[in-house]
Amino acid sequence: MEVPRRPQTSSFTLPLRKPASPAGMSPLGAIEKVTKKDPTKEKLQEKNDGTTEKDSEFGEETFSPEEDSGVSVFVEAPDETSELGEENISTADSKVRLSSQDSFSGESLKSEERLAEESKEVKKKKEEEEAEAKERAAMRQLMAIQELVQSERNYLRLLQISTVTIRSNLQKIQPPLANLDSMFLYIEEVIDVSSRLLSLLDQKQVQPGDPLYLETLCDSFLSLSSDIEAAYKEYLANYNHVTVAENTYKQKESLWNDIVRVIKASAPDVNATSVTFFLVMPVQRIARYPLLLQTIQKHTDKSHPAYSLLEQTAHTSIALNCRINEYKRFREVADKYKKTETLTIKDKINRLNSHSIAKKTARLSQHFKHETGIAARLVDEEFDALEGFFNVLEDGILQLLENVEMYLLHLQAFLSCKTEEFDLDMDGEKAPICYKEITTALRQWILPTFEKRLRTLIHKPLCALRDLLVGPRNLIRKRLDKLLDFEVLEAKSNLSYEEQAAANTYRTMNTLLLNELPQFNGLALQMIWSMLGTFSCLHKDLASDMEQLFQSFAQQLPHSSLDPGAFWEWAESTVLAGANRLETLCRSVEDTLNAPVVQPLSPSFQRRLKQLTDKHGSGKIYQVIGTVVASRDLDLNLAKGELVAIISEADTRGDKRRWLVDAGGRRGYAPSSKLIRYHQPTEDPPPSPHLTLPEDVMPIRRHSYTPESRPMAVMSQPCFQVFAAYDFMARGSHEVSIRAGEPVRVLEPHDKRGSREWSLVEARSGQRGYVPSNYLAIVPMATALPGAYQPYC
Repeated sequence: MEVPRRPQTSSFTLPLRKPASPAGMSPLGAIEKVTKKDPTKEKLQEKNDGTTEKDSEFGEETFSPEEDSGVSVFVEAPDETSELGEENISTADSKVRLSSQDSFSGESLKSEERLAEESKEVKKKKEEEEAEAKERAAMRQLMAIQELVQSERNYLRLLQISTVTIRSNLQKIQPPLANLDSMFLYIEEVIDVSSRLLSLLDQKQVQPGDPLYLETLCDSFLSLSSDIEAAYKEYLANYNHVTVAENTYKQKESLWNDIVRVIKASAPDVNATSVTFFLVMPVQRIARYPLLLQTIQKHTDKSHPAYSLLEQTAHTSIALNCRINEYKRFREVADKYKKTETLTIKDKINRLNSHSIAKKTARLSQHFKHETGIAARLVDEEFDALEGFFNVLEDGILQLLENVEMYLLHLQAFLSCKTEEFDLDMDGEKAPICYKEITTALRQWILPTFEKRLRTLIHKPLCALRDLLVGPRNLIRKRLDKLLDFEVLEAKSNLSYEEQAAANTYRTMNTLLLNELPQFNGLALQMIWSMLGTFSCLHKDLASDMEQLFQSFAQQLPHSSLDPGAFWEWAESTVLAGANRLETLCRSVEDTLNAPVVQPLSPSFQRRLKQLTDKHGSGKIYQVIGTVVASRDLDLNLAKGELVAIISEADTRGDKRRWLVDAGGRRGYAPSSKLIRYHQPTEDPPPSPHLTLPEDVMPIRRHSYTPESRPMAVMSQPCFQVFAAYDFMARGSHEVSIRAGEPVRVLEPHDKRGSREWSLVEARSGQRGYVPSNYLAIVPMATALPGAYQPYC
């Protein structure tokens, strides 16, 4: 607010006495204003800078107040000084305004000082609040770090109690608990990774309040993240078996009460009433890591040197949980579809419903579209390569197992022949006695040990590997079914919830196989190479033991005086000479019998042979040499000896181990290793010479009644022996298999209908059955001694 100003004197101020009359006034001037002097205004006037100096310049004269009567009269100057008076008035006005502005600026300065003080107080208060907030955040951060470390120690302690104390006490329960070890599967790996995390924190010797402790914690967790994931994902995938096993225990009340009693006695300070109280802790712990790390990150200042490392650790823990959950989902799908169920026809019929029939019909329709070329097959070259390699491994494992089992069978046959138990009257003969002792040592010591090691190190692992093939094979088969469903769903624009779930199931199975099948193939191949190496080492040990055995009898054996080179030359020549003699004998028998590969056919098989020959030609006819059981889609079940025609020597994927065959109406795939070319004879086999027996020889009948029995001659008589002239493979229970050159005993030279095309015989093994008569031959033998057993004497 501007202060009112007093008008300034124009040129001079005159103090006047009290006039007697107005006539005494000068006519050139006029009285403007008469006022009383105000001391307050005079003081304000004195404060104006330079007022007195400027007034003196314009001839202002001031009289003392003693001469004044108390009244001041301002008189306007004469005309010649009017302009100067106006300037003095304007100057006085500006002075008054300057004085007002100075007063306002002073008040403004005072207000600015007050504002500055207030802002300083606010800033100080704000700094104090920020310091308190940082202190609270640091305290909460410290509490979160301590909670993570302390809870990890308690968690590890409880796991050790469950695996050491509780598990050992549960193993003492009688009868032993089934599947107890499977409940604690992979928990040792979880304990190991947790103890390693704590040991890394303890090695630095840094307290939780130290700023370096957070960096140490993050570095330790990141360094063990891969191990944590590997341990926890296997444990979590197996946790479903833990709950299943515990539920089986709960079904028996007395057994469950014993388990609870053992748990309470083993851990009295823990209020636990089940095994899953401890075994569920890893499931909860892995999900708690992200929460604790995010809490620490929330209360950590961004300017902290370990903040970026802490942020990376929190993200790693979240990603770790996501991968573990994904792996667990994959395992659940695998466990669901890799199971092999043995269902009867009744069970399969009971499972049929409208949904399953519609689903199987859609799959069959889609498969026909693929075969006819109407719809293109969804090709996955990566999976096809993995599946082909798996099939090769499966075939190799099965063949190797079959060979090992045959090897063990021959070894058992050798061990069962205990010649040392017979007294061969070899007194005085050193060499035979040495051979007998060597043979005894082989059967009683060396070869049994070798057999035991072979079963433990080769046969059992091969059987386990064969059993492991079932799961991947079932998954591959289910994946094909889900692929057909996926191809149908892919053509639709909008999918329902169930259809979307079916599509996701195929994607999950395909991803699972692409991730797991290479690992399985690699491990299976590694096991095969390892077992082959072990097999070689076993034979080296066997050779070393046998060499040591023979060296102990070296001085007592013939040719022991020879030097090693000459001895091995003699042994090699002797073995080769024996092999040549055996080969010559076999060749002479084969040439004598002239056994072809062909086999006689029943009328039904002859009709099938004619049908297949007319349709495919004689060069495409093959015979099944072993029973074929369908193991894959579109495979055929074929009986031993059945005839088929080859359509293609490879399947649709180019696998030459599976041939497409025609079994007389049925078409499908069969393994090529079970098929052999059928050589149809150009002419019928020669008539059997035994059908017309000598007049003095009568076939032995199987009936108790013999119409024309005659006493056996005591004198020696010419004898005839019946042999199998050709190989014959039995195709039913009423037939018997014989090999070319095998002696047989003819019971009846005809069948039950009296047809002489079939003869009832008894093979060397004691089995009886019918064989074609034209595949038997009579060979005259030397004169037999009286009482000796011969088929025809």
